[in-house]
Amino acid sequence: MDRTIVGDRFDAGAQYIDGALRRGTSETTFEVTSPADGGLVQRVDLASDADVDEAVAAAKRAFPEWSGATPGSRSEALTRLAAILTERADDFAGVESAQSGKPIKLTTEFDVPGTIDNTAFFAGAARNLEGKASGEWSGLHTSSIRREAIGVVGSIAPWNYPLQMAAWKVLPAIAAGNTIVLKPAELTPLTSLMFAQACSDAGIPEGVVNVITGKGRSAGERLIGHADVSMVSFTGSTGVGKRVGEIAMQTVKRTHLELGGKAPFVVFDDADLEAAVHGAVAASLINTGQDCTAATRAYVQRALFDDFVAGVAELFEAVRLGDPFNPQTDLGPLVSLRQRDSVAGFVDRARGYGANIVAGGFTPEKGHDGTDLTLGAYYRPTLITGVGQDAEVVQQEIFGPVLVVLPFDSDEEGLRLANDTPYGLAASAWTRDTYRALRATREIQAGCVWVNDHIPIISEMPHGGYKASGYGKDMSQYSLDEYTQVKHVMQDITALARKDWHRTIFGDR
Repeated sequence: MDRTIVGDRFDAGAQYIDGALRRGTSETTFEVTSPADGGLVQRVDLASDADVDEAVAAAKRAFPEWSGATPGSRSEALTRLAAILTERADDFAGVESAQSGKPIKLTTEFDVPGTIDNTAFFAGAARNLEGKASGEWSGLHTSSIRREAIGVVGSIAPWNYPLQMAAWKVLPAIAAGNTIVLKPAELTPLTSLMFAQACSDAGIPEGVVNVITGKGRSAGERLIGHADVSMVSFTGSTGVGKRVGEIAMQTVKRTHLELGGKAPFVVFDDADLEAAVHGAVAASLINTGQDCTAATRAYVQRALFDDFVAGVAELFEAVRLGDPFNPQTDLGPLVSLRQRDSVAGFVDRARGYGANIVAGGFTPEKGHDGTDLTLGAYYRPTLITGVGQDAEVVQQEIFGPVLVVLPFDSDEEGLRLANDTPYGLAASAWTRDTYRALRATREIQAGCVWVNDHIPIISEMPHGGYKASGYGKDMSQYSLDEYTQVKHVMQDITALARKDWHRTIFGDR
């Protein structure tokens, strides 16, 4: 790990409170390490309860001014932020790859541009809060709708897309006039801190965007349960999401939960086989499979099953693992040795109950560029067949570069199997038949269904799940619904002191 990528920019601390970096006061330190080789990226002091309280207090102080600002002024600040992010794009990409192990071509071409585009989108969305037109619905009053900011938002972001998830939390919240305290994963806090600094540099007032770096069980739970936090937004596993909901409900906070996924990839027998094979490889391996929308279980109609498996296996074997900063590297390490071991455990248990490991299924020693991979959290892309629908690798979120392929016969069976998990975040259907495609998009229970593609997202459209994948939307105009309160204002237009409806309470007409 080249330590100069990060430099000394975080030596002042890994908490961003009231417009400045400062050290955490918990007397506990944490080492952010490169999952590619275990090298130290940054040593950080973690947040104490007092640090969380200070961050919330800063956000609370900033709320009246920021929520009272015109939508136009908030839009202008976000426009400046988009320009700053564009100027610093290479810096953000380098730090993101250093702390997460992502290949530099992914951070350069996906993570950072996506974040910039999100920022530009919300700069426009800040000026477009929608509501029902004012009208005399009762005949005696004028009714109108106000959309108002909620207050201080406490957000918890995951480690798989540190920069993008920070943006997904911060942007709609502040575009709508809220202030925010964000807790990134302690494994990958650095680009969230850089994003907060960029917000200040764009002229967003001190205290509007705050970042606390700490453990979920301490800083995270303190933030969620804080009396001055009005809303909680969480992205992470379904199990932790349940805990977040329990804590938030104790003070009846609004909650927004984007949780786990187990996306089906349904290939009908009239699909373009080459397109489906290439789509499955890209969709299952993006971010080393650490993506809640990644294709994890492919259902392939029996006529195409063998050729699909052979095609995916061939491409899996050609995927290049290596130094994340080598622009030719396709697949980086998992985020940590712990996560790699978790993925390997799923595969090893599948072997134990008779699965066929068609490709991968092991930790590699050398990369395509000669890099020693034994110090990192690498795992070969793994293709599994020969298991039933009730198998652990089919039902549970693995969060790694593992694709399970199962056959189906009728269209009804394929769609039934696609829906047969607790999750419902994303899915795809592969067919040349318009009616098949429409049926799949109608019947698959997921927040996003792609047809003949899998993974692309756009700022203008919402992201969020069904069932155990949570509720609420990120991105798009729909996300502003999550971060605003709707108020009905009803004003008498008659100027009458004695109204007919009063007589239903007292007196006679």
